[in-house]
Amino acid sequence: MAQLTVGFILARRFTLCAFANFVDVLRLAADEGDRSRPILCSWRVLSPTMDPIPSSCGVAVQPEERLGDPGRFDYLVVVGGLVDEVERLHPETVRFLARAAALGVPLVGVCTGSFILHRAGLMQGYRACVSWFHRDDFLERFDGLEPVSDQIFVVDRDRLTCSGGISSAHLAAFVVERHLGRARAAKSLHIMIIDEAMAAEEPQPGMPLALATDDAVVRKALLLMQQSIDAPLPIGRLAERLGLGRRKLERHFREALGMAPLQADRVIRLEQAKHLLRTTGRSATRIAADTGFSDLPHLIRVFRAAEGTTPEAFRRASAEGRGGRG
Repeated sequence: MAQLTVGFILARRFTLCAFANFVDVLRLAADEGDRSRPILCSWRVLSPTMDPIPSSCGVAVQPEERLGDPGRFDYLVVVGGLVDEVERLHPETVRFLARAAALGVPLVGVCTGSFILHRAGLMQGYRACVSWFHRDDFLERFDGLEPVSDQIFVVDRDRLTCSGGISSAHLAAFVVERHLGRARAAKSLHIMIIDEAMAAEEPQPGMPLALATDDAVVRKALLLMQQSIDAPLPIGRLAERLGLGRRKLERHFREALGMAPLQADRVIRLEQAKHLLRTTGRSATRIAADTGFSDLPHLIRVFRAAEGTTPEAFRRASAEGRGGRG
């Protein structure tokens, strides 16, 4: 009998990679090598209707079982996706999750799965991890709740939530380590070409905290900057995309952040460069291109002015720091 049993609830238009990352960690931990037999772990996709469930990219997944008794699982994982679908969870699924909570079955929210759990009334008094990308959407829907958007996942008693994407693999590895040991979790991540498990408190590669603001115009501008990080938008083009004049956009930035849009754009690109130096083996030249710097010397100049060191020295210091914590 499996030592770890997991049921998956997939929201309509769920994020396929978040689901795949979570389930592949279970798959690889469940057997020897890459044979994929569900020996130590088992997992099932559940649904009240058994209709195929479309993901946000259009690929559909066929459920394997009807909902039934939630007590047969060690965890129930709700995988969300497009924000507009949060309100459309089947009433029978909501009742199923409520029964699971009453039985003490831990509930996991992946991607916007935390939205779904909140909407179902199952996150009151719990901390929830929300992607920086969806933070504003969360605040609009849930008054008085402050999501955690500076960590890759959050474990709060019997509620586990993560921001989606690769963080779902790290949350799954946390669950596997809890039940099957560190070696099984590490094996899964290594086969998936993920260097090492990241702790919950590791920061999301999202919006720098120095750019936090309530100004809606500035938030939209910052998001556009992040989405075009490898090819920065000229400020005039950015203002045009927002339907504003350049001077008005610059005034919003001065009043909200005390800096010009170009300075904020540089902060975003520099923080992303630091994240890539810490977490990848990409060359500094490649990172310069990926983060919109004209070339490596440009990145080095900006990096030295902001950090007092070079990118490679920063990478070495980060690696030594991780080794010291181990």
